[in-house]
Amino acid sequence: MQLIVTETEAQLVVIVDEARIDAAIATRFKDRLREIVLRGKKPVRLDMRRVDFMDSSGLGAMIAVRKALPEALPLVLDGLTPNVERVFRLTRMDSVFDIRPVATQQE
Repeated sequence: MQLIVTETEAQLVVIVDEARIDAAIATRFKDRLREIVLRGKKPVRLDMRRVDFMDSSGLGAMIAVRKALPEALPLVLDGLTPNVERVFRLTRMDSVFDIRPVATQQE
């Protein structure tokens, strides 16, 4: 599970450096990401450009992380690939998460 964390004064930027978030890694993903965002106590921008596939286990992990954050701390999903965006749209989670179409971090 590769997560690259950059902290600025205003937010945490977490790059998910995985091609898949599925049942094989969902629990580790959730635990590690929850640890990062709760320790940071800042708004989180999750750069998802490198994730090509997410199943229901991955979506469940994302929901668990969102629920773990205080309501006042946003979790922005940045640069979803079409396959991953489809999962959010089909489950109507695109109305729950703040999804941005273009990543703000450069590679």
